[in-house]
Amino acid sequence: EIRVRLAPADRPAEERLAIRPYPAALERPVTSRAGKSLRIRPIRPEDEPALQAFVRAQSPEDRRLRFFSHVKELDHRMAARLTQIDYDREMALVLIDPASSKAEILGVMRISADADGARAEYAGAVRSDLKGEGFGRLLLEEIIAYAARRGIGEVWGEVLAENVAMLGLVRKLGFTIKKSAEDPSLRIVTKPLS
Repeated sequence: EIRVRLAPADRPAEERLAIRPYPAALERPVTSRAGKSLRIRPIRPEDEPALQAFVRAQSPEDRRLRFFSHVKELDHRMAARLTQIDYDREMALVLIDPASSKAEILGVMRISADADGARAEYAGAVRSDLKGEGFGRLLLEEIIAYAARRGIGEVWGEVLAENVAMLGLVRKLGFTIKKSAEDPSLRIVTKPLS
């Protein structure tokens, strides 16, 4: 005799899936400092061409500050890796202009959590011609808030010492900045969330 007992699930269906579905609930309108209506949302696999165009449009200096090397563009493999993410361990938020006729990414900020979800590394960039509009701060604040809601205890990143704009931003947002023990050209920035 075989007996099977069914009981209500202790976790929501979304959390029981091997691959978490696209988190549409994170999509929302935002307003720029200049009053422009924009939209922030998680990155999607179909954003690959827009992400490649975003990186190509960056100034060589901005690409170097973001990737720590002289990247000219993202090949298909790298662009796919950055757009086809595991929403359970990673999140990438993009800023878009919903009024634009073409799919353009204005900025992107991402986190990648460690295996136990205790810490998450962040990285991001804003389109070179839009720097100073507050988009970097908006995206970084959004990704930090998302990480806190997910129960991540700390957000950290590596920033080139010469990237004074990013170091100034993280300082304003309460990050601690320390010199890297392995590489004097890097600063390790950390922000506890709990």
